Amino acid sequence: MVHTAPMLRISEINYSVEGRPLFEEASAVIPEGHKVGLVGRNGAGKTTLFKIIRGELGLDAGDISLPSRAK
Repeated sequence: MVHTAPMLRISEINYSVEGRPLFEEASAVIPEGHKVGLVGRNGAGKTTLFKIIRGELGLDAGDISLPSRAK
């Protein structure tokens, strides 16, 4: 079995808006070459998550690793 480095690693992130937690200890790993969809109702935080991944919003805690070629 061949193991490759993940394309995206989200490790125990916390993010809140006006004191209201939106993400608490959220984690995910997306392997290189995989395609992933994000589905949720309006206001669930999909766009906010993408802004966090792109670095447009700062985290309260946690870490996101994304290769520079993917930014």
